[in-house]
Parts: sequence; structure tokens; C-alpha cells
Amino acid sequence: MLVLLPPSETKADGGNGAPLDLDSLSFPELNPVRAKMADALVSLASDVPASLAALNISARQSDEVERNAQLWTSPTMPALRRYTGVLYDALDLKSFTRAGLAKAQQRLAVTSSLFGVVAATDPIPAYRLSGGNSVPALGSVRGVWKPVLEPVLQGVEGLVVDLRSGTYAAFAKLRADAVAVRVVTEDAAGNRTTVSHFNKAYKGRLAGVLATSRSEPSTVEQLIRVVDKAGLRVERTGDYSLELVTG
Repeated sequence: MLVLLPPSETKADGGNGAPLDLDSLSFPELNPVRAKMADALVSLASDVPASLAALNISARQSDEVERNAQLWTSPTMPALRRYTGVLYDALDLKSFTRAGLAKAQQRLAVTSSLFGVVAATDPIPAYRLSGGNSVPALGSVRGVWKPVLEPVLQGVEGLVVDLRSGTYAAFAKLRADAVAVRVVTEDAAGNRTTVSHFNKAYKGRLAGVLATSRSEPSTVEQLIRVVDKAGLRVERTGDYSLELVTG
């Protein structure tokens, strides 16, 4: 099973890992494009105004440009520790046992504007690049990744659970049997609406359940049983679509 997560705009500082080594990352077939993207960001960082414009950030965030300037030399940390925010807080990595972390490395992956996709414990530096950005030397991030990332993700064996946001889902179309999850809230009358504010938190909780489960679901039915057992409510709305019901 592979659970695909979105990244976060915010990222933890520092790290105690060695500088970026693309050969240490999962999905090595993406390394040629990763190298081009990293080199382009480092080059762009030499022009701060151009970087601010390309990254769609303000001068008050110029430290993000410095992060990009140091991509090849700054320390790294595991991806699930590097990404921060609501989803990753809800994932609650600190609660994972050693066995749980080992399972997470096999089961969780994060879509990345810089790296295409990384596994849970892949060592990465802090950086700034969003899915909607364009890098002047290469073009739109989505345009760079789609031709190379799509065949890689479509070639993943076993059950695939898609928790990506719309921006990152556009990076690669998955196999027809990938399981899409929609977070909804249900009122007293049984009416359901898509959750926006707590969407990331519930997806984080779901990812934590799937990452650490003792069983390895290989079908949608088995997936539902794992989630139900953890106390979350999911319902099947199609052959490969689920609703995570809150409220």
C-alpha cells in the first residue's frame, strides 16, 4: 500500500542529516529531473527579486530564498519531519513506534514540487517551491513533473490511496484503481458537504492510521476495515472512492 500525501508550504528549519544526496532518495528514476529543479532553484536564488516574484512571496519572506540558495549544502531531515502544519501535526509522527516508522517508510509518500515524490524518511533539506509556481529556467512546476512523475506513480504496485490536494493531484494522474478519499461533514438531516477547514487534519489522522496499521490492506474492503477499527468512519461511494465522514 502507498498513501500519497500533499506537502506543506511551511517546513521545519535545520536538521542533523548530511547535505542533499539524490541517490539517498526513493524513486531514483526521478533524480535527473530533481537535479535540474534543484540547480534551477539555486541559480534563481542569486536574484532575490526574481525569486520573490517566481515563488509568489513577499520581501518579508526573503529567508525562503536563502533556503533555496543552500539546497545542496544545508542539513537534511526525514521528509515527515521536514513538512509541518495541520496535516503533519495530525499525523502525529512523534507517537510512532520504531516499527511504525519502518512501516511509514514503506507506506507513506509526499508529493513534492522539488523532488516529485519522496518517501516518509527520505532525507531532504528545507526549501521553498509551491505546486503553482513556475521556475523561469524550466517552466511551470506541474509541467516539469507530469511527464516523468505520472508513469512512476502509475507503476506503483499494490493499493494506492490518494490524499493529495488538487494542486498536487495535477502533477500526475494515478491508475484507475487508486482510492480517492473525500472528507465530508454530515449534519443532523444526513446532508453532507465537503470539509475545508479541517480537511488536512482528518487526512493526517487517516494517514497515521494507515501508516501504522499491523495489517497491510490490499483491497478497498480491507482498507475500510482498518480505518473502521481505528475509530474513523469511512463509507464507500464508488468502486475506488471513499468518504471520510466527520461531524
